[in-house]
Amino acid sequence: MLFRAMQNYFKMVFEVFNWKGLLAKKDFGYKVHGHPLSTNTRRVLAALYEKGLGYEAIEVDLKSGQHKKDPFLRHLNPFGQIPVFEDGSLKLIESRAITQYIAYVHSSRGNPLLNLESHKTMAIQTMWMEIEAQQFSPPASALTWEQVIKPIYNLPTDQSAVEENEAKLSKVLDVYEKRLAETGYDHLASESFTLADLHHLPNIELLYATKTRRLFEERPRVTLWVARIRARPAWQSACDVACWSSNIKQEGLN
Repeated sequence: MLFRAMQNYFKMVFEVFNWKGLLAKKDFGYKVHGHPLSTNTRRVLAALYEKGLGYEAIEVDLKSGQHKKDPFLRHLNPFGQIPVFEDGSLKLIESRAITQYIAYVHSSRGNPLLNLESHKTMAIQTMWMEIEAQQFSPPASALTWEQVIKPIYNLPTDQSAVEENEAKLSKVLDVYEKRLAETGYDHLASESFTLADLHHLPNIELLYATKTRRLFEERPRVTLWVARIRARPAWQSACDVACWSSNIKQEGLN
């Protein structure tokens, strides 16, 4: 019985390593419906680049409202938002869910992105991912909308909304400064870069082109953290429109 158990164990180990080897060689044929300037699209692209994965870019015309009409609503996302990620017959929406899918499927490839050392480390990372989504993103996204997106469409910036959301973001960054100082980590959830850091990047990148940048720079630990994560090659590629264009599918959605 012991011999049979050992046989089964080594068979399982072989299959796992064989599966990982196949992953490294496989052309996955991923498709990303989105836009290179979209914060949510960039979040997904960053995860793909961190894993060294290719993709087919299908650009959605946001100015014409393509994402709010058929066939986009019928075939891709009934909520009319980007990005949409396709893996064969599987269609995923919501950028944070997509990055987790990429990180789980390719856990042994590229940069880890998920800290799977223990239940505790995974829980801490998940907590900080939720903090980004529930505490950081609302004021940061509002500030991006007012100061970056509105001017593109020649809409007036609401200064009262800017002041209100800067006050909210300032309180969040105080928590981040304390967290980084107490742990001594270079990153929010652990000693290494994870999705908890990556998810912040799209809004940070745009806010660094606005006066809101000062909120980050007033906090030394936050400043260092932002500098490290913005400098990552994968993020630089995610922000490079030329990288997106090199993967684009010209005919668009059928």
